Amino acid sequence: MLKQALALSAAAFFAANLHAADTGPVQAAPPKADARPAAPFSKAIMTGDTLYVAGHVAADPATGQVPTNVDTEAHQVLDDVKHTIEQAGLAMDDLVSVTVYCTDLDLYDKFNAIYRGYFRGQFPTRAFIGVNKLPRGAHFEVAGIAVKPMGPRRL
Repeated sequence: MLKQALALSAAAFFAANLHAADTGPVQAAPPKADARPAAPFSKAIMTGDTLYVAGHVAADPATGQVPTNVDTEAHQVLDDVKHTIEQAGLAMDDLVSVTVYCTDLDLYDKFNAIYRGYFRGQFPTRAFIGVNKLPRGAHFEVAGIAVKPMGPRRL
């Protein structure tokens, strides 16, 4: 019985300290005033100085259609990710990790050629993962993690 009480006390102590180390409330990136989510998740969540960006596909908000041209789709999905990051007061160069899901790995070089143009500094870590299918028939889905820089930044 004493062992159980000590174990329970230790668990409560660690749980309380873990909660105390929390950096504050979790905040979603501000949505557009007229935006109604198409799916039951946030485009991004900011907690402390870290922004978690949900997977984005290049679907037109008005029609839900994905561009038929792969170059246009790659630009649009990266523009959408950029817009979400900028709504949170960050920039593409604040990304530390990116995951790209792609339905055709033969598009790797084509995507990279476009992707390079969205960064000025060091590239974030990245995974480029082949998948069978994506929502709305998209070729690409892009998700990432961005961290607010410390100190002054170069513009």
